[in-house]
Amino acid sequence: MADFEYINQADAMELKGPKPPKDFSYHYSRVTAARKESSVKSFYKYFMIPGIRNLAGGLPNASLFPFDTLEAQIAQPQRWKPTPIDPNDPNKDLSEHLAATSLKKDNKDVSVAAHLTVPHASAVADPMQKIDLTTALQYGQTQGYPPLYSFLRQFTRENLQPNIPYEGGPDIALTCGNTDGLSKTLECLTNVWSEERDWIRERPAILCEEFAYMSAVQSCRPRGIAVVPVKMDMEGMLPTGSGGLEDVLENWDDSQGRRPHLMYTVTIGQNPTGGTLSVQRRKDIYALCSKYDVMIIEDDPYWYLQFPSAASLEAEARNLPAPAAAPVHTFEKSSGYPFLDSLVPSYLNIDYDGRVIRLDTFSKTVAPGCRLGWITAQPAIVERIVRISESCTQQPCGFVQSMISELVMGPQPVMSEFVKKSKKEQVTFTGWKTDGWVRWLAGLRGVYERRMNRMCSALEEGRFQLKQGTPTKTSESDWAVISKTKMYSFDWPRGGMFVWIQMHYESHPLFGQIPGPKMAQLCWIFLTTTPYLVLAAPGLIFSPTPEIMEKEGWKYYRLCFAAVTEEEVGKSAKRFAEGIKAFWLIKDKKEMEDIDPEISGKQMDGELTDLGMEFAC
Repeated sequence: MADFEYINQADAMELKGPKPPKDFSYHYSRVTAARKESSVKSFYKYFMIPGIRNLAGGLPNASLFPFDTLEAQIAQPQRWKPTPIDPNDPNKDLSEHLAATSLKKDNKDVSVAAHLTVPHASAVADPMQKIDLTTALQYGQTQGYPPLYSFLRQFTRENLQPNIPYEGGPDIALTCGNTDGLSKTLECLTNVWSEERDWIRERPAILCEEFAYMSAVQSCRPRGIAVVPVKMDMEGMLPTGSGGLEDVLENWDDSQGRRPHLMYTVTIGQNPTGGTLSVQRRKDIYALCSKYDVMIIEDDPYWYLQFPSAASLEAEARNLPAPAAAPVHTFEKSSGYPFLDSLVPSYLNIDYDGRVIRLDTFSKTVAPGCRLGWITAQPAIVERIVRISESCTQQPCGFVQSMISELVMGPQPVMSEFVKKSKKEQVTFTGWKTDGWVRWLAGLRGVYERRMNRMCSALEEGRFQLKQGTPTKTSESDWAVISKTKMYSFDWPRGGMFVWIQMHYESHPLFGQIPGPKMAQLCWIFLTTTPYLVLAAPGLIFSPTPEIMEKEGWKYYRLCFAAVTEEEVGKSAKRFAEGIKAFWLIKDKKEMEDIDPEISGKQMDGELTDLGMEFAC
């Protein structure tokens, strides 16, 4: 039924053209609805008038900034080798294609960095193109530094999300990373709720996957938002079935508060499970969200890290039949880049209502310390987000915005008494432009895909404990019975940075004598000891409710193949497997409890949640 509803929407759009996004202002919180444009920020559009003498704003003069230039050595966008779009066609070299069609071919060593300089003042007059410290370090537009805002808005609308189906398309607002974006979205769409003060019928609720990113859940709880998990499989959130989205919404108990009107979801390289939601699954879930009026917060830091080789390599490693070819994503408009077109698209591409709020970030593509990202949504919602930002963060760091602007847009003609450079020095760096940025993203995907393959290959070798029984004498030869004990299982992640390991503690020889949650914590500590020295993230901290923590969370670990060096990825995974094997060889209860007497001495009845929080720390 969900897919049928989606097809009707698509047919209607084709016949009548795109409709404006729906008005969701009734979902705004009381504070958000009451916000007005900042009186100070309203002056800023007048600052751009040529020759204006600004005596209104409390802005320090740019000559007093103690920075004459901002300089850095910048990588070539071709530094990392991409992986093929189609892993079944290794002769189709993506890097060759990109070099031939997008970037200037030359004989330069791509490992050599280029020199980038953000000047004190630029001679460019257009504020959407002007990149310098005079403007970047000044009080500025809340929506974002104009050159970077302009670039990202165009990149989002024309390359990342060229098929958004509502009239007029989306707008964007820059954020201090996705955590900031989520925080502002929650403030926009939920009232703070207090058990002591408010009616239960007013309590807001948010849907999320059965296992979810811990910081997102933690952002909801202080606002009194009920966190409602939805069952998931290897791919991601389930639209139907027991515990699926339709089941949760259709059978909502009003005594628990308002039926959820928000959904928080990580759909690519889901954190922590590594799943990737297919286009068909997105259509089914979106149709349900439209039916039950649920706003979708799509947190997508790993969108570029989709791994087309994972399914076939997993099947090969386990002697399984080759998987069916992944469906081709067909939309009316191309992004202009085969790499981007090959990726599973965002919910925005089927967002007929304008109910999707997408969070993008530079944390995984440049550096987490940038604290820079952007929100994409229908313009009315972006306008409310901007009003929120005006009274808190204002805009992201000017140093970072100017550096990223020049990275993707290129150097500026210099007009400054502080810097005198030759023409040769001024044009050392030409800017990545859109072509170079896409090439960088494709190269990053290649790095992470190779890391993922290394980790998973090493983990495959240690999944089972092999035991040889007593040999029997025959006239031909000696035979022994080999038994296999499964210690852990996992799926090769289809995207992201993580491998989600399910531990099978029920196969441990001491499982009946030591409770599973306690055994899980002892195993975690055991892995940190010599000679294994591996730190894994326990599944407890990704459990959005105490019930999931108690029933399922303790059975899992999350391993990240991004944090250590590429040379260490396989070695670390091998040490993890060796540590698990050694832990399974412990047959004496006293030896097990000696791993950590403090944990062993705790009573498990009624204390699992507290233990889980201690474990997380």
